Amino acid sequence: MKNTEVVKKHRKTAVLTPSQLPCLATFPTVNLTSGCAHGCLYCYSRSYSQYPGDGNVIVYENVLEKIQTELRRKRVRPKFVYFSPSTDIFQPVDFVLELAYGIFAFLLSVDIGVAFITKGTIPDKHMALFEAHPQRVRAQIGLITLSAEIAALFEPHCAPIDVRLRQIAKLNKSGIETEVRLDPILPGITDDEDQLKALLEALHQAGVKEITLNMLYLRPALVEVLRRKIPDADMRERLLRRYDHGVKIRTSGGKFSQTALPSAERAEIFGRVIRLAAEQGIKCRGCGCMNPDLFTGHCSLSNWAPTPAETGQMQLF
Repeated sequence: MKNTEVVKKHRKTAVLTPSQLPCLATFPTVNLTSGCAHGCLYCYSRSYSQYPGDGNVIVYENVLEKIQTELRRKRVRPKFVYFSPSTDIFQPVDFVLELAYGIFAFLLSVDIGVAFITKGTIPDKHMALFEAHPQRVRAQIGLITLSAEIAALFEPHCAPIDVRLRQIAKLNKSGIETEVRLDPILPGITDDEDQLKALLEALHQAGVKEITLNMLYLRPALVEVLRRKIPDADMRERLLRRYDHGVKIRTSGGKFSQTALPSAERAEIFGRVIRLAAEQGIKCRGCGCMNPDLFTGHCSLSNWAPTPAETGQMQLF
């Protein structure tokens, strides 16, 4: 992708490690990069100390080799590996996409499932690989709006909305378990009745049966990004002033503190989505990690068990 500086590095630390979020703590989560070419304004990774800055992507080119080495040493192999909680596995960087394909192909060849979350374009050859192993692939597609204008501002280099909707429909048609993450809901921008109703109708048409909900959370670094990059002063203040009386919520086992809307406001917005989703036959799930004052459940991945290959478990090498 133009205007993206890609730096290749070797990762030294272990790869197959769980996330600090309780809902992702029972399986390995892997990020192939630090930084992401999608450039989403709301991305919480912008507040990380190791964030490489806008337009910079650090690719850990030895991830496949490290996965192979670590699997040799494990007495119990993971049932699946999750990509990528802090970046995007399908960001528009050719080297990242090629690396991802090699990792997916390897894991599936040794009967280890793959799960991913993305707002990117899934290339045809990756899609074909997933379609060949539908019971061992789990997809989460991120979508926040049907408005091309809002998407262009807040997630400038993600896949177009219509592309994501077609991908959702194709994954569902292929028998791949697929859910949508309505994450983050932007208060004052994407949470009104008409927008949500149109979005949920489109998801119903794409065959979506379940969505996970989450709200925008703020840290100081993210507030600064939003103030700099939202040119419309009315939109900017309409969003940020909702957090003037926000509450502090601790996530990742209490490691991180971020500002959320007051509980009553979040409950009202979530309730609106749940009501409209029910009209379309769509089930909603809230994240107990990010909203411990409202929800107790965890990510649906926590209970996912990929179907083993009919031939049984394969040798690693």
